[in-house]
Formats: sequence, C-alpha cells, structure tokens
Amino acid sequence: MAARTVQNGTLTAVARSIDLDPIDGIGVGAIGPPGRRQFFLRASSRAETVVLFCEKFHVQGLVVRMRQMLEAQGLSSPGEGQEAAAAEPGDPEWTIGQLGLGYHESKRQFVIVAREATENEGDTEEEAEDQSGLATARFWATPEQVMAFTRQAEQVLASGRPTCPYCGLPIDPGGHPCPAGNGSRPIL
Repeated sequence: MAARTVQNGTLTAVARSIDLDPIDGIGVGAIGPPGRRQFFLRASSRAETVVLFCEKFHVQGLVVRMRQMLEAQGLSSPGEGQEAAAAEPGDPEWTIGQLGLGYHESKRQFVIVAREATENEGDTEEEAEDQSGLATARFWATPEQVMAFTRQAEQVLASGRPTCPYCGLPIDPGGHPCPAGNGSRPIL
C-alpha cells in the first residue's frame, strides 16, 4: 500500500519499498477452496513480516526458476533438509504484478524481487512505462531457505485441484471438457 505525501500542495502516493536482508523465513499459502484459492507470499525478518497476494502462476514460475538457478549455481537439488513452515495469511501489503529471482554471487544469496500490480496490469504501453509509483519488495534468502521454499510451495500447489492426465488442465469436481477429447464430454 502506498503512503501519501504532500508536495507543492498536491497529495501524491509514494510507493513503499521493502528490503528484507536477510529473511528469517519465506513461505507461500493459499486461502479458499481449490479452484478459487487466493495465493500469497509471506516473508519475515526479525523486525518485519510482509504478506503479498499473488497468483498461482507466480508461485509456479518462481519454483521453476528457483530449481533452474539452484542447478546453475551447482547447489544441491531440493531434497531433504530445512523445512519451511506453512505460511499463515495476514493483511497483504499489495498484490504482486511481476515477480523475479536473482543470485548475488558475493553474498551467496538469492533475491526475490516483487513489483506491485497496476490496476489494469498490462493494458497499455503508457501504463507499463509509468511504474515509478509502484511498490517493490526484495527478499534475500540463503540457498537452504530457497530449497525449503520450493518444497513447501510444491506442497501448496499440489493441494489444489487434480490435473487431467491427458491435457494437464485442472479438473473441477464436476469434471471438465478436456481439449484432448475435443471437449465433447467431461472426463471424471
């Protein structure tokens, strides 16, 4: 959520920049029934806990990229080790529009960078250019924390609707019109 300041007699929104370096923990969670879940990312440090709403595809993409970067850095794959606790919901700061991941070699830490979503995310090029007023968050994590996060996030993702073995789309309780079956009948 943006703070407000007065400059030259005009009230303007100022985006809050969050930088948790280092984090004590990071996790993902979901609220609601499968098929209508609201996902969130929760990171904490000694002094602060931050909750950001996100979409399922953000979590999926982050997990894939984390695995790729762990492998590229020659770090062990996410197997056994430190477990990340399930993330508890809280009051969100804002909703994520863009999510990125980097690796700082001298710190030997990963950095997760989130940028606030615009009201009309990706509608026009003008809006895409004017992102200076959007909030950003940086969460610095150790490789062990990233490995634990990938395991925990995969558990949250797997707890949703089952996927169709033919097309990979989620299956609702009433079935779904599978494109592999030409959508002619629900596959249960």
